[in-house]
Amino acid sequence: MCADLSQTPRNLLVCDRSSFLDPRNRLSSQVEQLHYNYKVSVLLPECSSAPSHLDSVINSFSCFYLVRNLPIYGLLDRDFLESAVYQGSAYGLSYRSRIDEDNCVALMPNGHLCLSLDKDSFELLGFEGKRSRFNRNRFVVSIDLTDGSMAPGGRGYLRLLTALKSHLELHTDFLLSHHPGGGASLQPLLARYDWTEHTPEIVRRPLSNLSVPDLSSHLAAHSFLEWLGTVDADISRDNSSSSFLSSLVCPEPKTTVRALSVSVLGLLLPQDVHRLIQELRCYLEHPGSWASLTVHGFMDSPVSWGDKEHGFQTGGDNFYSLLLLHGDEYRLHLSTGMQDACPP
Repeated sequence: MCADLSQTPRNLLVCDRSSFLDPRNRLSSQVEQLHYNYKVSVLLPECSSAPSHLDSVINSFSCFYLVRNLPIYGLLDRDFLESAVYQGSAYGLSYRSRIDEDNCVALMPNGHLCLSLDKDSFELLGFEGKRSRFNRNRFVVSIDLTDGSMAPGGRGYLRLLTALKSHLELHTDFLLSHHPGGGASLQPLLARYDWTEHTPEIVRRPLSNLSVPDLSSHLAAHSFLEWLGTVDADISRDNSSSSFLSSLVCPEPKTTVRALSVSVLGLLLPQDVHRLIQELRCYLEHPGSWASLTVHGFMDSPVSWGDKEHGFQTGGDNFYSLLLLHGDEYRLHLSTGMQDACPP
């Protein structure tokens, strides 16, 4: 019991309070900077079923594709670069690879190819990179595929293609999506490999007697997020003497209401999340009404916010939570774990 408390894992929580009507608010850019989202959770108090216009947005999240055993050099295909990478935002992420143990790959919407590699793989690749900020045995290689030197047939392009084909033959299951072209823009790549199309999974849970905190009182951000997490994870908040799993309770003062919890799971695009936020604003018609939206990033993504390196170690925290209030006010909480840079 002599642990050095100075080494206790930390997390980073950035809180922002603003209004959608404030021209200086940065919400849109903050939403866009979390590229790889696997879960969006919405909580609607005083609601038993979502209104049709809100349900329509939830049901219209973009499809995504799972390409099995993709050789990473396939992302350098000339036709794929021209139809997807150069023509919009392509989102790609290695699937079921672990950022603290395996080689991980991300194709970012700005056209950058990010490789998080162990030391042996990095040396085999023979390409410029930098040592990981959080793990001295890992290296990060970032290549701008839209740069002139990386144009198909150019010196940089041929060097990277040779490295991925002959030196480091990296294969992985790969998730792909594209905005605005969708599957049509991805066809030059999909046509060459084994793939399946997936529609985001939607889970709806009506909550008949939900204890909710009074948001007009002084409520600490950590307390609210802890309570919100228990609701999303369906964890008991009774703190009964017979429970050995949870001693969590709803913060006081509180009221009891009916509510609806909706979760969407898959490779979810920031553009779809932004549409959902705008629809939630329209939903908040009555004084005192509120709604929350929580977006979880993939725990094993090589990047978290923007192009900042993401690590794992203890939890891979990588999410933000938006509390929308009547009157266009909002509170935004952005969180990462100890192996991440500060959120924007």
